[in-house]
Amino acid sequence: MADQSIISNARFIYVHDNHKFSPPHAVDSHHIIVRRSVVKPIVVYLFAILLVAYAAFLHFEKGKPVTTVIWTFFFGAVLVKFFIWRPIVKESVIIMPEFGVQLETHYGSGRINRCFIPVSKILKSVLNEHVTPVTCCWCLSLLIRDENELTLVFKKSRPPLKMLVPIWKALCAATDCKESFEFQEDVLVRGLY
Repeated sequence: MADQSIISNARFIYVHDNHKFSPPHAVDSHHIIVRRSVVKPIVVYLFAILLVAYAAFLHFEKGKPVTTVIWTFFFGAVLVKFFIWRPIVKESVIIMPEFGVQLETHYGSGRINRCFIPVSKILKSVLNEHVTPVTCCWCLSLLIRDENELTLVFKKSRPPLKMLVPIWKALCAATDCKESFEFQEDVLVRGLY
């Protein structure tokens, strides 16, 4: 049996899959899918084509060396790879209450980075504000035993608070952090959510 809930906005889609095989063994999957821009690849490809056309113009009209054209092809390929193949497609949190939490980052190139954290090492899950001089956003982090720094759950994407709260609640439930729910009630009362 699988329950699924979806929340979306202009930049992200949140999908919650709750696969319950039997009551003591549950796998709780939370996915943040990054919406792909249609305009960005077109602009990058057009810029790369214009760059190569300009290099060909320099070679044939101005008598520049062939190496200029070769370097321009190389630079255009690197540009396309950097802006189109490297972006994040999806970040997932897979919670196995008896074993631990697996964090996954799926890239556009097909590469997947996985990090497994045993439940015995997780002290607490934390929702905190990330403030920069330009923006302010919410981050979900894990406080890990014998680690000096917080471990970010979503390393590349910054989903909104309404998508982070269900994941945070599931992490608190899996790690038995009862005091964390008191903060949640305080956040709801103050109207931050």
